[in-house]
Amino acid sequence: MSGAGDDLVLDVFRYQYENNDVYKGFSDAIGLTPRNVKDITGIPFLPIRFFKSHAVQTGKYEPEEWFESSGTTGTINSQHLVRSLDLYRKSFTEGFRCFYGEPRDWCIIGLLPAYLERQHSSLVVMVDELIKLTGHPDSGFYLYDYGKLADTLGRLEGSGQKTLLIGVTFALLDFAEQFPMPLRHTTVMETGGMKGRRREITRSELHDVLAGAFNGASIHSEYGMTELLSQAYSGDNGLFYCPPWMKVLLREEDDPLTIVAQSSPVGCHPTGGTRRVNGVINVIDLANIDSCSFIATDDMGKMDTDGGFEVLGRVDNSDIRGCSLMTI
Repeated sequence: MSGAGDDLVLDVFRYQYENNDVYKGFSDAIGLTPRNVKDITGIPFLPIRFFKSHAVQTGKYEPEEWFESSGTTGTINSQHLVRSLDLYRKSFTEGFRCFYGEPRDWCIIGLLPAYLERQHSSLVVMVDELIKLTGHPDSGFYLYDYGKLADTLGRLEGSGQKTLLIGVTFALLDFAEQFPMPLRHTTVMETGGMKGRRREITRSELHDVLAGAFNGASIHSEYGMTELLSQAYSGDNGLFYCPPWMKVLLREEDDPLTIVAQSSPVGCHPTGGTRRVNGVINVIDLANIDSCSFIATDDMGKMDTDGGFEVLGRVDNSDIRGCSLMTI
């Protein structure tokens, strides 16, 4: 997929402004149009809550699939209309390769019980496809059979197999409490999500718990959401990086049209002196070409000097999401 160079990003902005009625209406309402937007920091970012109330589509098409956010009882969930599942597959497989190499080199285990029990989960589609690409006989999903999962991980550890255990937060914590074990060949990746099952904790606290239970494991995180077709990943240092076609910008909390920092893709470094600064996360995702590539999230972030970013939690008064991040 193409990188998020400024010229291409501006071309996508103009295309979506002209072909997405929801986005055009929002852009017109705040006075940011192709006539006066000259660089990517001036592009209008659609508030993520629009996916709860509108069909966000660029162009006219019958969606092949739609993804729905998880939530608590009584909440209104977001829906992301997906024109092409092949585009989503290309985005997440190329994104995985950017950070982790070929899926066939891994055994991938999904611990996503809450997501497997509902339909229209983008996370389940992603992990299911990556599991298939590994071709490994022990790759697969687990629900609540933690004893069987522990046996499988023990066997993989014994053979030295490189393994990715990707799980929702509450399930990883449950498993860590019941079956702590050394995992020297395993990367544990949390995707967020307490779903009211446990007290919310910070990401650093979570990683400390997981690192203590799974001695030797690398503890990573995935930053993704229903409204995006791409994901950012963080390693042991807690800093997220984007694939080349995705970019994170931080906006002022009290002035949402002011951009204070920009991310860099994995392996890259920013030009100029990006300050270590806090703000609210905006995302450019060029894989969202058929919905909206410019999303203003409700997540607080901090940008590092090398263009990596941390996710600090939710802004005040934002909706609680099923994949919600830990609070500050």
